[in-house]
Amino acid sequence: MSIKTRMSGNEAVAHAIRQINPDVMPAFPITPSTEIPQFVASMIANGEIDTEFIPVESEHSAMSAAMGASAAGARAVTATSSCGMALMWEVLYVAASSRLPIVMALVNRGLTGPLNINAEHSDSMGARDSGWIQIYAENNQEVYDNFLQAHRIAEHKDVHLPIMVCQDGFITSHAVQNIVLWEDELIRNFVGEYEPEHYLLKEGESMAVGPYALSPYCMEAKKAQAEAMKRAKQVILDVAGEFEKITGQHYGLYEGYRLEDAEYAVVAIGSVCGTAKDAVDRLRDRGVKAGLMKIRVFRPFPGDEIGAALKNCRAVAIMDRAESYSSQGGPLGAEVTAAMYRAKAVAETVNIMYGLSGRDVRVADMEHVYESLQKLAAGEIRYPEYPYLGLRSASGDEL
Repeated sequence: MSIKTRMSGNEAVAHAIRQINPDVMPAFPITPSTEIPQFVASMIANGEIDTEFIPVESEHSAMSAAMGASAAGARAVTATSSCGMALMWEVLYVAASSRLPIVMALVNRGLTGPLNINAEHSDSMGARDSGWIQIYAENNQEVYDNFLQAHRIAEHKDVHLPIMVCQDGFITSHAVQNIVLWEDELIRNFVGEYEPEHYLLKEGESMAVGPYALSPYCMEAKKAQAEAMKRAKQVILDVAGEFEKITGQHYGLYEGYRLEDAEYAVVAIGSVCGTAKDAVDRLRDRGVKAGLMKIRVFRPFPGDEIGAALKNCRAVAIMDRAESYSSQGGPLGAEVTAAMYRAKAVAETVNIMYGLSGRDVRVADMEHVYESLQKLAAGEIRYPEYPYLGLRSASGDEL
């Protein structure tokens, strides 16, 4: 039996943690993820779960403690945002290269500066090459469901990599939405107990975690890590398939919304996809073949699948909520464009910056994006550089 209720994205993550009942949760508060450890600490105090909560002195310590717990054989989780994850930077790479299946709730927030606490993807996109699996959510339901699947993915014998479950700060983390919760017993059976084959506290175990690797050995370790990331793609799909059987919720590497026959497509990540869907519906009512590709899994990057799905479009807008300062656009734009090139797609493309530091995006704004795509496909406009959506400027860089 499912339970229909209302809760914020942070509450949804905390509810998932309660159902999973991990062994250890080290965490340090930072807006907008602070509520997650706060909720979990209250659950522990109330006797709802027996997770060991470790209040640490910094986010660097939080990830270090999670790494130590995971290496010792415990199921470990943590939560952070923005500058907090930046302080973890060193340990993110160590956790991934040590093949530790830590699950982190990342509430996306812009990195300073200027100082801002609102939604942006600069934190997770900055860590895109750290070796962590990255899964993003459009809404609170997806935040909850993604977290429930995360341990199954990270702990799989073919993967053994850490995973960050990402949601947009304040837009989903604090906004209350309708959500369906799954029964505790159903989820406990689905997630299961963590039974690692190798860990430091195992009797008779002889192993090292994070040793110094000389040149004759280190490249092979990195290659093995890269192969695990490739294998994660199928594991993500397999776990999603099992989850669908017990809940009816379907998840893939991406979601195509009215994409099959689309001539004009937007590619995006996160909460803006709900806004884009409304714009697609309005345009379809006017006879415009608009569609949306919502990227759910950014690492491992589903390049082949993306390229194939966009191959027949006339024009594609790739939306980035993170400026990479490369003078060429954002990280999603770079990777989707490369995927389309390999697929020999002929669509005109434009990479668009949007929503930086929480700048609001309305349905009318997304309609404007699709209208621009129609003009781009017809050869009526060209973008010498990547435009900013909703920029208050007369420089010509605004869309």
